[in-house]
Amino acid sequence: MKFWKNAGKTIIAISIPFFLLMTAIRLLLTPLYPEIEYRMPYFPPDPYGFTLEDRLKWSKISIEYLLNDADLSFLASQKLDAQTPLYNDRELQHMLDVKILVQQMITVWTILSGIYVILLAWAWRRRWLKDLFEAFSWGGRGTIALIVLILVSVALNFNALFTAFHQVFFEGNSWLFLYSDSLIRLFPLPFWRDAFIWVGVFALLVSVLLIWIERRIPENTP
Repeated sequence: MKFWKNAGKTIIAISIPFFLLMTAIRLLLTPLYPEIEYRMPYFPPDPYGFTLEDRLKWSKISIEYLLNDADLSFLASQKLDAQTPLYNDRELQHMLDVKILVQQMITVWTILSGIYVILLAWAWRRRWLKDLFEAFSWGGRGTIALIVLILVSVALNFNALFTAFHQVFFEGNSWLFLYSDSLIRLFPLPFWRDAFIWVGVFALLVSVLLIWIERRIPENTP
């Protein structure tokens, strides 16, 4: 029993930073984020002609594709006008790569959520909830260290951080596009900079909450 208890605590402590990052990313993958981000006073207009309404329309369709079960024809069939597709072949391939990554992330996130629920129920029944939240707290501390590093990188050189991120998750230069391509027009660098900041702030706040909860749970609370 002690082995499984320690194993459960270790799984939580190690996985919490990744879980919180994935949770924040999943929250960004909704129409609400573009609705807010595109209306920021500093957000750059599209020099090639996308209006706010255009950006909202096409960004929501792009997010929908990442989350649904449709194949690439879903995006390939989207047209800016009768002659112009929303995305060219290079952009479509990148969106497919992103979809695969997002779907894998959601699968891992769902599995971890299930594990946490099972461990919480088990800890409640076995009266080691305090120990379990100590593991959540350890994970929160690890998350804080990671997020501070990320936010400092955003402040010092976001371009380098953004490049490193893509080099880790995508092959070669498949993620590089022209400024005139729809992906850049819809999702310019400020869109991603603010996304990184949001992810960091969300993870920091939840980490602090986990530490706060652990400190207030008395010993041997069922």
